[in-house]
Amino acid sequence: MQLCNAHGIAIVSLVDTPGFMVGPEIEKTAQVRHVSRLFVMAAKLRVPYFSVVLRKGYGLGAMGMTAGSFHAPIFNVAWPTGEFGAMGLEGAVRLGFRKELEALPEGAQRDSLFEKLLAQQYAHGEAMHMAATLEVDAVIDPAETRAWLVRGLAGARLREGEIRFVDTW
Repeated sequence: MQLCNAHGIAIVSLVDTPGFMVGPEIEKTAQVRHVSRLFVMAAKLRVPYFSVVLRKGYGLGAMGMTAGSFHAPIFNVAWPTGEFGAMGLEGAVRLGFRKELEALPEGAQRDSLFEKLLAQQYAHGEAMHMAATLEVDAVIDPAETRAWLVRGLAGARLREGEIRFVDTW
């Protein structure tokens, strides 16, 4: 991002991220701090930024790949295969519906509820649903991706602002 910003080169982000790992062991590596560099840099971009969600767009990983927000890029489109969520959907169901799942005995009944809740999460995170709720600008035919990018580049301009340097990382 810094390199493109310093040289006035537009950024195209092809998003397919299941997010990133969380938990005590991962937190010891300061992963969130390192990933946050994406958010800080995105806030200072003066070059056009476009994102195309190819498949998975989960959690902070997806936010980082879309310049900090699904609404930040000049456009954020998804292929029909796009799926979205705050985290991996299986984990989201296990955590978010823990009480409901644990209230049932282990076995077929609990598994059935889990599958039902998981299907609801997948339906809610489908690309078409995300477009209908204005979280992405459009769901496009993958064959139209190049045309979208060409039109976007034709209409995009650099934002005013200081020319950024590239740090030593």
